[in-house]
Amino acid sequence: MHIGVIGLGLIGGSFAKAATRLGHTVSVWNRTKATAQRAVDDGSAVAVLDDELKSEKGSPRIFFISLPPANVVDWIERHEQYFPQDTIVVDATGVKQTVCKALEKYAFSTRWCFVGGHPMAGKEVSGYENACADLFDGASMILTPYPTCSRKTIEVLYALFKGVGFERIVTTFPDAHDRMIALTSQMAHVVSAAYVKDPLSPEHIGFSAGSFRDMTRVAGVDPNVWSDLFLANRDSLSETVDGMIARLREFNEAIKSSDKEKLVSLLEESKNAKKKILEADAQEKTDNIILK
Repeated sequence: MHIGVIGLGLIGGSFAKAATRLGHTVSVWNRTKATAQRAVDDGSAVAVLDDELKSEKGSPRIFFISLPPANVVDWIERHEQYFPQDTIVVDATGVKQTVCKALEKYAFSTRWCFVGGHPMAGKEVSGYENACADLFDGASMILTPYPTCSRKTIEVLYALFKGVGFERIVTTFPDAHDRMIALTSQMAHVVSAAYVKDPLSPEHIGFSAGSFRDMTRVAGVDPNVWSDLFLANRDSLSETVDGMIARLREFNEAIKSSDKEKLVSLLEESKNAKKKILEADAQEKTDNIILK
């Protein structure tokens, strides 16, 4: 299968490497042409795509768009005239409502099909230099197809994403995706970013272990990319942040008033919530989960 990877940061670069590892023909496009050529030179791709999405290997039939949130829609709209017949276009943006709504006008296109996507994988570092073929091994791939998307298209994507290493494919709606991602991803970054700003943080050596490391792990991400993600999902994220503030306030009030009974109750609730998470984690992994 000929796959075009657009954008060679950590995610796009890793997808190019993973697809090549699987035996696909991979052509690449990147705003910085030198990075695209680097992918060819190191064997992660076979060709560089020109601005009409052609290469010496022809035109891809699947495009994996891994660009910053603010650039995805614009790039697709500027290049959609060059998508060949029966092309499948998947994005890798961490928010789905804004992207899927903007591209909904193409939902009835008979020439190419857009499917919203979000690979649940990453590192604390970014850039092509940190890309690796095994980044998606064991991860989840989320898809948010329009109702007009054919079963055949979904089957092609399932086979592709399973092949490059994803363990679970989740099918959901854009709004459900954004609500969940506000909690499971974006909120974690907000909390980590706020946590490391404590004046004592630089003095942690000798006083910290796994808890400090876990809480600070995602605090060093790209500020421009993540601020775009936060703002693109501001309604869901702000609601989630409000909930966290309310729960933290409960703990703080109990601590200030030396209310051990209240603290025990709050910690017992947290313990039970964690137990439910572990029980869910232990369940058999299944595909085609639809969250409403």
